[in-house]
Amino acid sequence: MITWRAALLLVAGAATMPLWPWPWIGLTVVLAVVAALTALDFRAAAALRHVTLGRDGQRAVRLGDPATVRLTIHNRGVRTLRADLRDDWVPSAGAERTTHRLEIEPGGTAVVETRLRPTRRGDRAAVRVTLRSHGPFRLAFRQLAGRPETPGWTLRTLPRFESRRFLAEKVSRLRVLDGSTVARGRGQGTEFDALREYVVGDDVRSIDWRASARRSDVLVRTWRPERDRRVLCVLDTGRTSAVRVDRAADPGRRPSWLASPPPEDAPVAAGPPRHGEPRLDAAIDAALLLAALAARAGDRVDLLAVDTAVRAAVSGAGREALLPRLVDALAPLQPALVETDFELVVSEILRRERKRALVVLFTTLEPGPLGEGLLPVLPRLAARHKVLLASVHDPALAALTTRVPENADQAYAAAAAHQAYADRDRVRTALTRHGVEVVDAPLDDFASRVSDAYLTLKAAGRL
Repeated sequence: MITWRAALLLVAGAATMPLWPWPWIGLTVVLAVVAALTALDFRAAAALRHVTLGRDGQRAVRLGDPATVRLTIHNRGVRTLRADLRDDWVPSAGAERTTHRLEIEPGGTAVVETRLRPTRRGDRAAVRVTLRSHGPFRLAFRQLAGRPETPGWTLRTLPRFESRRFLAEKVSRLRVLDGSTVARGRGQGTEFDALREYVVGDDVRSIDWRASARRSDVLVRTWRPERDRRVLCVLDTGRTSAVRVDRAADPGRRPSWLASPPPEDAPVAAGPPRHGEPRLDAAIDAALLLAALAARAGDRVDLLAVDTAVRAAVSGAGREALLPRLVDALAPLQPALVETDFELVVSEILRRERKRALVVLFTTLEPGPLGEGLLPVLPRLAARHKVLLASVHDPALAALTTRVPENADQAYAAAAAHQAYADRDRVRTALTRHGVEVVDAPLDDFASRVSDAYLTLKAAGRL
């Protein structure tokens, strides 16, 4: 194939036609010269069948962080490879500078780097590598379909896990709960730990009078929180998990479901998205924080992601291996635009967890999905396990109820928001009657509130 340089050379030759005594003869000569140079240039281009490609670099990266993948080009031919290379990825991989110009001597190797900054969780794949081999004058090039073969590569984008900033504070509270740190009194629990001598400030109700009589000294019982309990995180991956919620209550900003989407060519920010994030991402973030905290507390943590089928399942592992397994299993998880089958959810929970466990169900507090799907089967679940329902709501909904309407559209939106709050309150009351603990919090402190509810239940011995 010819390049624009050959066409430019032909136009330049045609411009000299008035200088020729016989223009048609001059045009024929120009065409012949350009054709000969192009043919020689095409023949001098290195054959692509002698080029091999390879990849190496990062296999996983946290959402929002950059990653680098290297492409190695080896020229096994006898001619110098002068080539233009394009390394294409899926758009959500956020590839930067995908085109490169190369010149590789016979037997030589070149390495090009592609910097990626993914904009979504999941597996981001390399699409294809396009290589054009030029001659020394760059008048013609070789490009064969499927040559050289594109090496496969997939970059797994892991959850951002922003809530890890709360982990130190939660672990500190857990230590106070465990009695290993003294802060406003000793830690309380429900399992007997040991006997020790009475000190000023101890609760007299903890005195063991029989042991004190045997020792002729006042001894008190010490307690520790329950250990080796089971915590099951259940993620609802149905259609409601795809709803985007705003990160902060800003009365001057429209809700994410009313705001215009950002342009495709807008720069990608390294931090959290400005236009909110899906409920599923918020649930994953809270589940990771809860799992890390429960593992520190000595509890067994399992995870289940369900809609109309089981999308992910992770059984309890050791404290060191738990988070990597959870992060790897949750990374490719995406919302499914189907109605969640809560009959299947309850059946899977009862089949997998035969002993009493704390079931943390991450879903939405809305009357439609819960009233028709969860409430009819909830008594079977609540009779066997302690249930905690965690729902994240959009703070922009509260802004609609507090803003003074200026026109009919805003009045209608405010009335709809008040109706939504009333429906949520009715669902919460119905859940509470079955002994279900409910956490309904905005996105900013959702993960923290879920972990606080776990610590409260653990301190009260209700796991």
